[in-house]
Amino acid sequence: MTPDRSAGLARTARALADGDVSSRELVARALARIEAAQPTLNAFRLLRPEAALEEAEAADARLAAGERLPLLGVPVAVKDDMDVAGTPTAFGCGGDFPVKTADAEAVRRLRAAGAVVVGKTNTCELGQWPFVEGPAFGDTRNPWNTRHTPGGSSGGSAAAVAAGLVPAALGSDGAGSVRIPAAWTHLVGIKPQRGRISTWPDPEAFQGITVNGPLARTVADAALLLDCASGSHPGDLHRPPAFRLGDAVGRDPGRLRIALSTRMPFTGTPKKLEPVVKAALYALADRLAALGHEVEEADPAYGTVGLTFVPRATAGIAAWADRVPDRALLDPRTRDAARLGRALGGAPLRWARRAEVALHRRVGAVFRRYDVVLAPTTATPPPRIGTLAKMNGVATDRAMIAACPYAWPWNVLGWPGINIPAGFTPDRLPLGAQLLGPAHSEPLLVSLASQLEDDQKWFEQWPTV
Repeated sequence: MTPDRSAGLARTARALADGDVSSRELVARALARIEAAQPTLNAFRLLRPEAALEEAEAADARLAAGERLPLLGVPVAVKDDMDVAGTPTAFGCGGDFPVKTADAEAVRRLRAAGAVVVGKTNTCELGQWPFVEGPAFGDTRNPWNTRHTPGGSSGGSAAAVAAGLVPAALGSDGAGSVRIPAAWTHLVGIKPQRGRISTWPDPEAFQGITVNGPLARTVADAALLLDCASGSHPGDLHRPPAFRLGDAVGRDPGRLRIALSTRMPFTGTPKKLEPVVKAALYALADRLAALGHEVEEADPAYGTVGLTFVPRATAGIAAWADRVPDRALLDPRTRDAARLGRALGGAPLRWARRAEVALHRRVGAVFRRYDVVLAPTTATPPPRIGTLAKMNGVATDRAMIAACPYAWPWNVLGWPGINIPAGFTPDRLPLGAQLLGPAHSEPLLVSLASQLEDDQKWFEQWPTV
């Protein structure tokens, strides 16, 4: 049977392998959907129509010759912070960026698995904010309600997958930037263990807080994309042990001890968990208890994790700002963050990096009693377009922390987390929750998310746009 937009990554790959459809047909359809949705959603920074169709025809020839690869001929997208040979990498910035001559390692691995990259998705400037708006590319909108943001900074990838423009996409997560847009667009978003997916040509990204990760409609599709993108480059600083995450999909996780946590790490700024988000979280906890798990209210001891985040994040912004061809085009908030990053780039940054070991012990103590932490992904539903984009730096930081106080500690720790859909507000705005684990716990998190997906069947619901 010819797959439609709801087929997903794995089913599309099977249909191609079975000869039910050609890659050229699928890629042409994806490009047409993207072009039709672009005036409304603005999910993509750039497309590769000619190159993608040529690669699809080559994939069809390989399929006809009997070759089989996990994603041979399947159209996918990647965030515009990843190099794709023949295109620039602007990372949400304005200016005339040079064309890249080589793929990023994650993109190279997707291509090695047979995927056809149809284009690069929008992201906010240097991935700093939980919205995707800017003068360089406009406003990216949420398919569930175009008056609202899909979140950020991987909002373009999230919007593209949620709307069915592509079956799955890669994003990156430096403070929740995969999990937040996944929560606000009703998707599965995996932040893997640091180093699981290479960030090369950078040995690590943003002082180790940023990782690449998949967005998809199902756990199986997210695991498949992650498996295909995973692996190290010889120059990588972080090399976790390899495994096939797809093997954990559908596996019984056993009876788990789950800590239900709503505590927010200290930031010194006002923030509050909105009742509609809390209600969705507790409903999910009730379902986990009904599935046989032991769920108790308990919180990790976050300590000073926030103090270590700022030097690492702003140092990453400073390093990226130095690559921009015209710094005058940068948002004033970006220039301020880059200046702070340069100021903190000496002893404060070295202290922040050294503190990670102690934070592993402190925060990780929760896993002596519990297997998994269940927490909100965000404290609020998705804001309206323009709510944060025109604020000054201090107001943006306060509003961003108030909306998204839960995701970033796991970036400091480098540990994995998965956003899973957690229902909707009365106005049908998506909400999410995150399953968080210690180092290298992706298989356990995936098996639990898969079990919950079988119960909730969130993939059956689609936006109207």
